[in-house]
This record gives sequence, structure tokens and C-alpha cells, in this order.
Amino acid sequence: MTVILLAGLVVFATHALEAVTGFGCTVLALPFITALFGLKSGVMTLTILAWLLALYIAISKRRDIDWRQFAVIVGFVIIGLPSGMYLFRHVDAKPLKKLLAAFIVLASSLQIAGHFSPKASGLMLPKPLAYCLLFAGGIVHGIFSSGGPLVVLYASGALPDKGKFRATLCLLWTTLNSILIGGYLVSASIDRTTLLRTAAMLPFLAAGIVAGDFIHQRVASRLFNLIVFGTLFFTGVIMLAF
Repeated sequence: MTVILLAGLVVFATHALEAVTGFGCTVLALPFITALFGLKSGVMTLTILAWLLALYIAISKRRDIDWRQFAVIVGFVIIGLPSGMYLFRHVDAKPLKKLLAAFIVLASSLQIAGHFSPKASGLMLPKPLAYCLLFAGGIVHGIFSSGGPLVVLYASGALPDKGKFRATLCLLWTTLNSILIGGYLVSASIDRTTLLRTAAMLPFLAAGIVAGDFIHQRVASRLFNLIVFGTLFFTGVIMLAF
């Protein structure tokens, strides 16, 4: 029971944050949930929970989805995905993960600095470089199943409206996690223990969605941007630490 309560608190906090911003729950929760549930079961549990959250927001906020930007993001991510899957099988991923984490910390720090000081330079990329960021996000997703931070850096500029930002990203996570869950089902990887643990997390997930959506509706756009880049910063820190 203690393990379930601890895991539930992590799920509530991280999924409430994703309900606010549209990203971040899996990466932020991963080191804690895998420590409590084990790596395989923990990853599958978080994938299912993230899919449910993203699906709910994508459906309930479907009018906010920017379909053009969704197509752009999916297109470049899918192009990069096979390269990442190849690298996953043939390259030591640990140094790449540290490099990615360092880049995320640096980029989010620049954006946070730009939030507080007009003289500070944020991450303002021309379109070709921004599309390269999405392509790299596909590669990273193929290696770590977590290319989200690079996609978020692109989307923060392409989708300035907080509602469109959240809804469009959640449709992306719904799409990508549907593929992952389909793979779990085909390979019969989801066992009874994982299903029971996932079911036990559903009340915490529901509470997180309600709390996060309440905050999202009331937070100003400027503060929303700060929350987005603050979340990115802590995502990078956690990736460096774990």
C-alpha cells in the first residue's frame, strides 16, 4: 500500500503538470516510478497513463489543435525515428543522453533568462534549424523513447497560444504512445501486475488531470511560458542525474 501511495503522489504531481503544459509527465516520473515498480512495468504503466491523459486532452480540446503544425511535427519526427532506432541498436546511448540533457538545460535556461530580461537572448531559430530540431527529436525518440523536449523547444515558437500548444502536443503523444502500446500488446508484454498497478494509478491520474486543467485555464500566457521552460529545465536536470 505504501508503494502504491508513493507512486500515486508522483503520478498526481507529474500528470497534473502535463495537464497544465501538455508535456513532461513521463520523463519526470520515470526515475521514481521505475524505482517503485521496476523498469519494465514502470515504463509500460507510465506509457499507458500518459496515453490516457493525452487522449483525454486531445479529444476534449480538439478545437484547439493546430492541424498544420501537428502534420509538420509528425512528419519530421517520423523521418528521424528510423535513424534513432538504428542508433539504439548499434551505439552506446549513455553519452548521447548526457549531451541531450545538457542541451535541454542550456536551451531552457536561455529561454528562462529571456523571460526575465529583454536583453537576454532566447532560442530564436530560423525555420530550417527549427525543422532540424524536430528531426533530431525523432532520432532521440528512437533512441530513448523520449524526444519530447526537442519537440517542445520547436513548439514553443511555432505554437505561441497556450491552448493550441497543449492540445497539439497531446495529440502527438497520443499518436506516438498508441504505437508503443500497440507494440506492447503484439508482444504480449503487458502482464497482470502491470495492469493492476496501472488501474491503481487511475484515481491519481484523474485528480491530476482535474487539478492541471484548472490551473491551465487560469494561468496567464507569460507565466505559462515560464512554466513550460521551467519544466524543460528540470527535465534536463533529471536526465543528467539519472
